[in-house]
Amino acid sequence: MKIHDLKPAEGSRKRAKRVGRGIGGKGGKTAGRGTKGQRARGTVPVGFEGGQLPLHMRVPKLRGFNNPFRVEYQAVNLDTIEASGLTEVTPETLLAKGLVSKGSLVKVLGRGELSRSVTVKVHACSGSAESAITGAGGSFEALPLPFKVRPAFSGSAHTNR
Repeated sequence: MKIHDLKPAEGSRKRAKRVGRGIGGKGGKTAGRGTKGQRARGTVPVGFEGGQLPLHMRVPKLRGFNNPFRVEYQAVNLDTIEASGLTEVTPETLLAKGLVSKGSLVKVLGRGELSRSVTVKVHACSGSAESAITGAGGSFEALPLPFKVRPAFSGSAHTNR
């Protein structure tokens, strides 16, 4: 079989109806468009509603969601603590070393290993990091968050509901 021998299955390709060829027959004169009006004359975009705001623009889309009460931590890994040479890790000492930015909440994560005992006093700590710290002879203390329940609403999130 060669490429020039290929042809579609019998009955799978139907010829398009040629409408608007004279006044006789089923597709003649108005060519199935009815009589008069915008849709009989020109092309109208799909979804056009005569100038009214179309449905696809009126309906809210899934644009995502920004939680105004999200608590964001700056992550510091165990290998970073090991390389820093600190024996007491607090947000202030990490800030002095340039590892975190000012006023940020700090969370210690478990990437890397500790070979010495370290006292860690930060806002949060992952389970693997805490077990690695205590396993190396150190201790972990969770600092209280600077807000009672959750941070005050900043108003930056999408408020139009």
